[in-house]
Amino acid sequence: MTTSENPTETTVTPARTANTAKIGSALLRYRTLAWITGLWLLLLTGEMIAKYGFGMHPPTWIAVVHGWVYFVYLLFTTDLAIKVRWSAWRTIGTLLAGTIPLLSFYVEHVNAKRIKQEFGV
Repeated sequence: MTTSENPTETTVTPARTANTAKIGSALLRYRTLAWITGLWLLLLTGEMIAKYGFGMHPPTWIAVVHGWVYFVYLLFTTDLAIKVRWSAWRTIGTLLAGTIPLLSFYVEHVNAKRIKQEFGV
C-alpha cells in the first residue's frame, strides 16, 4: 500500500529531511566543541590552580588553546541556535556555559536531549 492510498500515513517532505540533516550536523558540531571546550577549560583551571595556588610554572599555552577552541564553540553554538531558533537568552546562556568549569557538559546534555526530542534528530 502506498502513502497516497492510506490517508493516516504521513509523508516526509524533502525540505523537512534536508532541514533535519542540517540540524543533525550542527548538533554534532556543537556537541563535539562543547566537550572539547569543557576539557580545555578543566585543563586551564588546573593550570591556574597550579600556578597561583602552588607556585608552579605550568605551560602557558593552555589558555591560548582554550581561547581558540572557545571561539570555535561560539561559532558552532550560534550556528545551531539559528537553525533551531533558540531565544536570545537560551543562546547567550549556552554560549556562557563554556566559561564555567563542568557547566558545558551539563548544558550540552540538556540541549542535545531537547533538540533530539523536538526535531527527531
